[in-house]
Amino acid sequence: MFNVNLVTRDGASIEFEADSTDTLLDAAAKANIFLPAVCREGGCGTCRVTRKAGIVSIGPYSKSALTDADRAAGDILLCRSKAYSDLQLSAPFDRAAVGFAPVPERGARVIDIAPAGAGAIRLALQYEDDPTHGRAAEFIPGQFMELKLPATSIARAYSLANTPNWDGTLEFLIRQHPQGAFSGYLRDSAKIGDLLLVKGPQGSFTADEASPSPRWFVAGGTGVAPMLSMLRQMVEFGMTQEARLIFGVNTEDELFATDAVKELSRSLPRLNVTLCVWQPGPNWTGFAGTPAEALAAALADGGARPDIYVCGPPALIEATEAIALAGSVSHDRIFSEQFSPA
Repeated sequence: MFNVNLVTRDGASIEFEADSTDTLLDAAAKANIFLPAVCREGGCGTCRVTRKAGIVSIGPYSKSALTDADRAAGDILLCRSKAYSDLQLSAPFDRAAVGFAPVPERGARVIDIAPAGAGAIRLALQYEDDPTHGRAAEFIPGQFMELKLPATSIARAYSLANTPNWDGTLEFLIRQHPQGAFSGYLRDSAKIGDLLLVKGPQGSFTADEASPSPRWFVAGGTGVAPMLSMLRQMVEFGMTQEARLIFGVNTEDELFATDAVKELSRSLPRLNVTLCVWQPGPNWTGFAGTPAEALAAALADGGARPDIYVCGPPALIEATEAIALAGSVSHDRIFSEQFSPA
């Protein structure tokens, strides 16, 4: 057996044993250490960490989850990597994102469902009272929940848009896919009072609270959900840190959550917002182009290099990372969460 020492972003050291028969993710789970992961098949990149020392073998994975630049920088995927020596790993998430017990699954009822621009839905749930967990919704802004339809195997992961609270409310912004099973439920049969199963919180896409750098959030479509959660917490904590939200959609009718963005602008005086439309009409006065293109323009203006948080489809993740690296943002200050298939 080999010793694996994983140091989290906030400096905590987590150790477990592994050998060449289990992935690092599975080896950690055997020690009751549940590291952030979603697809477990090398497709989403949620379990990406950096190898500082030691030897691993890496199985097949998607280049959108681990780009050539990531691999060259030493990154690996815990779900595809096996140990062949003692390992030193560095994680881009805090210890709070690591579970030391199985992820809880609780019941929650639909309390609101409404369109959010063309092609997306805002869904609000409220936890049922739970003898172990009570009713409170406890999570770190930026994390996600898996929503499962009762009596089915249909489950999907969606980021939370609100902040932790005592009344157990969970808010999601969900993109509609014409052939998506969960989308079909939301479109055709979801109603107030429906009971869903909620597994979470999960994920490591959270703000680095120890960093003094400006926070720039780059979002495509419903990728704005975790950004709203992190910005709303900045309001609740009275943070005065410089922040920028670059939020893009394809067409003007797809824009949503604009009231929430305006409220954040009023509450965070140092928040700069850029709304982007890729294919705007003649009356659009905002940025015409993609969020990645808006990021390139903003970085060209100079100033302190920011921490960059990006969420959206793989193409946006790849473009943003390339632009950020070209703009002298270091690899370890770029944090990403890509959409999983719905």
